[in-house]
Amino acid sequence: MDHRFVGIPELTDVPRVAVVIDVMRAFTVAAWAFSRGVERIVLASTESEALALKESHSGWLALKDGAPAAGFDAVNSPGLLRSRDFAGRTLVQKTTAGTVGALAVADVPLVLCASFVVAGPTARFLRTEDAGPVTFVVTGEGGRAEEDLACAEYIAQRMTGGDVEAAPYLHRARTSGAAADLAAGLRSGYHPDDVELCLETDRFPFAMVARQEDSLTVLRPVEVPETSAARVGRRSR
Repeated sequence: MDHRFVGIPELTDVPRVAVVIDVMRAFTVAAWAFSRGVERIVLASTESEALALKESHSGWLALKDGAPAAGFDAVNSPGLLRSRDFAGRTLVQKTTAGTVGALAVADVPLVLCASFVVAGPTARFLRTEDAGPVTFVVTGEGGRAEEDLACAEYIAQRMTGGDVEAAPYLHRARTSGAAADLAAGLRSGYHPDDVELCLETDRFPFAMVARQEDSLTVLRPVEVPETSAARVGRRSR
């Protein structure tokens, strides 16, 4: 199947299906947020928009990447998020790459956001939808981020439903520049477990679908049952 792998600057048309990849860390964090009870994630284009959305909706929370900042309730770190209780809450998320990529394809008929932690469910969702060729948006480093490209190629291979070994793709992500920066503590809002948490394959049983709701781009989890074929195709983390 003739999938495309592009960076955000290369989005010159409107594909039928887009999968936006941000492994380290936006869409690993989004998955963790859903696992901690978040009902929906609203994607914001700027930090000021994120704060404005929070202030205008009672009970909403806001998350950004980088260092903690006034008005924001969380930072873009799975290690720092995993013990939080967000039951029933709406979370507004703004990051440097992931949310930018998702908003760039907001008009696409079917948009999913993904990372390794939801790779299998994402592939199964696309097979169920008979999605055909997919445009994978590699958000990091202008489309050159090795961890995002590895995850995109892994999901594309998983879409076939066959036996796919995760280890080579995870090795590429583990040895990427983003992983090195995180491991060295060069990014603000960091937990020492972040790299390993970003490299857990199929940690969660849902895909994450972005749709337009009341002029907002909203991400929600969609449970995707695991088939026997999927269990055969999955490899150890």
